[in-house]
Amino acid sequence: MSKKQKRRVSSSESISRESPAKSSQAPTGRYSASAEFNPDYTPIIKDLKRIGVLAGSFIALLIVLSFFLR
Repeated sequence: MSKKQKRRVSSSESISRESPAKSSQAPTGRYSASAEFNPDYTPIIKDLKRIGVLAGSFIALLIVLSFFLR
């Protein structure tokens, strides 16, 4: 079995642990995560809705079939 590797603590965690006076300053990171990462989830939401409709219809079909098969 391979050995487990220890994870390094990122610099953003060490900044948040500092005193409140220093945490009120603007972050000095390389990039702002909220400005760069803005994904579009519309196709995923459409797929989840379709999966929900299919699952609901299959469950309803099984309930209806259970009445006829008894």
